[in-house]
Amino acid sequence: MFSLNDSMRYHLYGEPTDMRKSFHTLSGLVTNNMGRNVRDGDVFIFVNKARNRLKLLHMEPGGLVIYSKLLEEGRFRVPSRVAQHNSITMQWVDLVMMVEGIMTDPRTRLKRLKRINY
Repeated sequence: MFSLNDSMRYHLYGEPTDMRKSFHTLSGLVTNNMGRNVRDGDVFIFVNKARNRLKLLHMEPGGLVIYSKLLEEGRFRVPSRVAQHNSITMQWVDLVMMVEGIMTDPRTRLKRLKRINY
């Protein structure tokens, strides 16, 4: 349960994905478009066209799991090289930085949350 870590392989799908897709249709994208097997234990990353929604598809013991994130504000910044490929392999740290909006240059950090007043 909730077993993502730095020892796994992460594959970012190169096309914007309809976030209405769920287990079977995302698995179809993995098999038909990425040429990979969802049962290998890798994690597959899908981002919508607006880049404000992200889904991770992962096969765990007992079945498929989807992790999903909807940004309140801002957009996910995907690696530029994904545009030239059907999919790219990412490292755990790259995924964490993408999800958190952290870039190597701190001035490029993306705004994610509205100001919270206490």
